[in-house]
Amino acid sequence: MQVDRYERLWMWAATAMLAVFIGAIVVTAVAGSNHPPSHTEVVNPDTLGVRGEFATPGVTVHPDGSRTVAIRAEFYVFRPERVHVPAGVPVTFRVTSPDVLHGFQIVGTNVNLTVAPGYVSQATVTFETPGEYLIVCNEYCGLGHHLMQGSVIVGAPR
Repeated sequence: MQVDRYERLWMWAATAMLAVFIGAIVVTAVAGSNHPPSHTEVVNPDTLGVRGEFATPGVTVHPDGSRTVAIRAEFYVFRPERVHVPAGVPVTFRVTSPDVLHGFQIVGTNVNLTVAPGYVSQATVTFETPGEYLIVCNEYCGLGHHLMQGSVIVGAPR
């Protein structure tokens, strides 16, 4: 069987591209498994309510005006349920759970976290528009999952 020179060239080119793609997948899979994500912050889920920033969750104001909000996601409730922050300043949400896997989504923003027991999930957002933003659990966590919600009240800029 006679194969045209250009067809042979394209077959070799396609095979080489396929080999490069498979090689890239293998290299990233091996590199990713050897080096897990760094800066993973862990907490003891048994002592969340006793000591540390999650014992009394709430808003912390920093000298530069930014805010850090510690939130504890537990069976069917976010603690605190309502958070008050001003518009126009960076707000860092630090969320953890003492019991099961939860979700943490602030509707209308790009904040969407998976909250695993014993780990701290973190996201930073700046609310430009004052108003009330709904917080929902978007990871099924049990029979009362549909009741698990909170809110971020964004006030006028300071």
